[in-house]
Amino acid sequence: MKDERSVLGLATIRRNRGISLEQIAESTKISIRSLDAIERGEFRKLPGGIYNTSYIRQYARAIDYDEAALLAYYHREIAGTENDAARLRPNGKGLFGGFRPASTSVG
Repeated sequence: MKDERSVLGLATIRRNRGISLEQIAESTKISIRSLDAIERGEFRKLPGGIYNTSYIRQYARAIDYDEAALLAYYHREIAGTENDAARLRPNGKGLFGGFRPASTSVG
């Protein structure tokens, strides 16, 4: 069942309110793929940057859901994945293990 991967029960809330992803896509001009990614909490599938928060806000408004709650969840998830990535780096010091790459500028 598709809802099993829905975060915060968003797909169920949307359906209970009689709203389809197609309706949201038409009114917001956000792709169904991105809307589905929001419902599933697969935020890496979104375009990135300010688009992510804009898409999340528009989705929340479209289903009459608390924008702040959904954005807080998004920010927690993003912070968690960034922390996981930092742990995978040697000594937590980035790609070069604490060494700074040579400057490309001459001067």
